[in-house]
Amino acid sequence: MNPWIQYSLVRIGIFGAAFAVLFLVLPAPLESIGVVGFAVVAIAAVIAAVVALTVSYIFFGRLRDAVAADLAERRGKPVDDPDAAAEDAASETRSREQDR
Repeated sequence: MNPWIQYSLVRIGIFGAAFAVLFLVLPAPLESIGVVGFAVVAIAAVIAAVVALTVSYIFFGRLRDAVAADLAERRGKPVDDPDAAAEDAASETRSREQDR
């Protein structure tokens, strides 16, 4: 499986698990200080995002390195762009005509 897909699924899974736990646990403590409604969901989402980022950074370095290697491999390949070749040819023609 593509490392991008694996790493993304792992991070989404961690986020989902953390969000579910926080969504079930946070309402009682937050209600005691007057936070209710959508704020509970927003706080749970932000904390879950931080937890997912931290856990994936600490424990899934090998997957992250595989994603980085895949990105470097894709970026390293030269792209054959016919438009760029046509522009270069036109530019060279113009510069030769200006030199005359």
